[in-house]
Amino acid sequence: MSPTIYAALVDSLFQNPAPMFAGAVTAAIAAVLTAVKTGDQFLWPCALLLIAIGAIRTLDMRKYSQRTSPLTADEAARWEVRYQIGAMLYAVALGIWCIVALLGSDDPVAHMICTSVTLGYMAAGAGRTYGRPWIFHLQILLACGSLSVALTLHGNFYYICLAFLNVLFFIGLKHITTSLQKIFVRALIAREREAAIAGQFDTALNNMPHGLCMFAADGRLAVMNNRFSEMMGLYGDFVRRRAHALEIVTGCVSTGGVSESSAKLILSEIENAKAGEIVSVSPSLTDGRAMSWTFQPMADGGSVVLVEDITERRNAEAKITHLARYDELTGLPNRVNFRDEIERLLAASRGSTLSSALHFIDLDQFKQVNDTLGHPCGDRLLCMVADRLREMLRPDDFIARFGGDEFVVFQQNIDSNEDAASLARRIVDRLSERYEIDRHLVEIGASIGIAMTWPGVSADVLLKNADMALYRAKADGRGTFCFFHEEMAQTVEARRILELDLRRALANEEFELFYQPLVNLKSGRITTCEALLRWNHPERGTVSPVDIIPVAEDMGLIIDLGRWILRKACMECMKWPAGVSVAVNFSSQQFHQRDVLSEVRYALEVSGLPAHRLEIEITESSLLRNTQWTHDALAQLKAAGVRISLDDFGTGYSSLSYLHNFPLNKVKIDRSFLEGIDTDRPLTLLRGVARLSADLGMSVVVEGIETNEQLELISADGTVTEAQGYLFSRPVPAARVRQLLDASHGRRLPEGNLLTLPSRSMA
Repeated sequence: MSPTIYAALVDSLFQNPAPMFAGAVTAAIAAVLTAVKTGDQFLWPCALLLIAIGAIRTLDMRKYSQRTSPLTADEAARWEVRYQIGAMLYAVALGIWCIVALLGSDDPVAHMICTSVTLGYMAAGAGRTYGRPWIFHLQILLACGSLSVALTLHGNFYYICLAFLNVLFFIGLKHITTSLQKIFVRALIAREREAAIAGQFDTALNNMPHGLCMFAADGRLAVMNNRFSEMMGLYGDFVRRRAHALEIVTGCVSTGGVSESSAKLILSEIENAKAGEIVSVSPSLTDGRAMSWTFQPMADGGSVVLVEDITERRNAEAKITHLARYDELTGLPNRVNFRDEIERLLAASRGSTLSSALHFIDLDQFKQVNDTLGHPCGDRLLCMVADRLREMLRPDDFIARFGGDEFVVFQQNIDSNEDAASLARRIVDRLSERYEIDRHLVEIGASIGIAMTWPGVSADVLLKNADMALYRAKADGRGTFCFFHEEMAQTVEARRILELDLRRALANEEFELFYQPLVNLKSGRITTCEALLRWNHPERGTVSPVDIIPVAEDMGLIIDLGRWILRKACMECMKWPAGVSVAVNFSSQQFHQRDVLSEVRYALEVSGLPAHRLEIEITESSLLRNTQWTHDALAQLKAAGVRISLDDFGTGYSSLSYLHNFPLNKVKIDRSFLEGIDTDRPLTLLRGVARLSADLGMSVVVEGIETNEQLELISADGTVTEAQGYLFSRPVPAARVRQLLDASHGRRLPEGNLLTLPSRSMA
């Protein structure tokens, strides 16, 4: 039994004190009458006892009725004990009175009075103590039991029969009170459940994120939750008054929750009692809330109205839509928005005699700003570029940011190409002016590709053409602009075909390695052969590495291609004399892959080539990227026994710090040092670099030797260790290089007689 039901059962004992007071008064008067009628002096104490106990119980009932707080379970237990004590004492007093009256006299009137009053009091008690029937059962036992015993002891046959009938009557009363208690408890449980359900309903209703109103078939309000009141600013007892829908909607208008036009639609939907949905916007300029009203008819008439505040959702959707079509950083239209707008403008300009131009703008040196000053400064620079472009354009022109450092301008309604060229010049000049960012002076440039429109052209074609023109402008030296021409498309198509052929060639291993010897100037023998890639294309013929490598790098194939070259060269080197090494060029991308050391070890393992016979050639560009990682990777390769060679020294920054900071074994001086070597300055520079490298413990190779005069000049002071060039041999296939190696290592050549090796005419 729940504490609430228990408290209610105890409370039922004290609900109506009037019947108990009337019963107490009646019993007291009856006791006095029996005392007067019989003259029995022992009946007067009985009358006084009934009067005293009845008065005390009446005062207790009055005290209970003066309580102000709800009855708790603990308080109910205390009041139950008090009621029980009073009831038991009064039942004992009635029993004593009956015994004295029945056994102390033979007056039938007194016998009738005490018997009828006691039975009447007990019958009345059955309707008063049904909440706690066990108390009533004790009262019956104490009062009526004493009455029945006294009747039986009186000895009269009729009295004995009456006592027996009383017992049956008392048993019936017991069952009645028990049944009443069960009925009352079930009613309390049902009420408690209903209250719990109602409470849950109210809790759910008033904690809904949506506002809710329910209108009956006559348009009167039946339910309104707190959320609806808060959303509409309505405060009042509308539900109790059963306010009409018109009053509710009018109140929403007066509080600024909805506009008058929306109110008419809402009222119409409620009156029609049909399913529907409308969206209202608050008339307040500062609020601007959007509400979604959903109307659902009920089976017995009337309708349920749900109101949802969709302001945040609409704002989020608007923001998502804006982000999907605009660049978040600069606020300019993005690629998708630009393409759609250009398609619309192109369609609108059909039949016009004027032209339009699409300018594809790429910022020069922007990456250096990001790398040196950081991305926040780079972002501010992009915003400043966008502002400058906005200032230069007409209202008819359209600008967008395509991402990164790329911007696009659509210049409308121009008379000739010169108008487009004029705008491109202004853009290049304006964007090349200095920028001040966080007290840093920044200088960048711009390259522009221009595509002119023609009847029927699409946005995609224009963008593709402008992109090709931009590629040409950047190839021409940057900081300029270039118009699209048809031959550019042919160049791009040729590049695309080359890429497809390159993928197929790599998959089918259509490449071949040629080898060019490096000759030791003291011994005259070939010490190393550099592996060089060749591609015998079925249609193009022999394709130079100069054409292959850049394309492979752009396509991301250079790592796979480099892996194939490395393994092929190592396996070929195993067929050469033991003293000959193979040199393999590593591109910057290939060298900076994280598993480069594993790739080298695997190539050596599968070929069986000793590590000291492999020489890896890297360029200065590889040393510029991620210096610490590069140093560690070179150190690990050198520790594994692989030799490291710096290729084409002199073509890049040619920082002498490379020779000191990185673990190099060999320096290959570029052929450009041989230009004008017959004069003092170039020869002095070459010998200085060679001497410095030799002093640092590195061997020195000079590339591009083509004449005996060049050979004599570089070998005069003995600092140059090896030489490479057409004077000794062109790059030759694997079979041919084996013949050269056999010739070189079969006998010792006379000192200084290096030309006995295959010369240019023999290669």
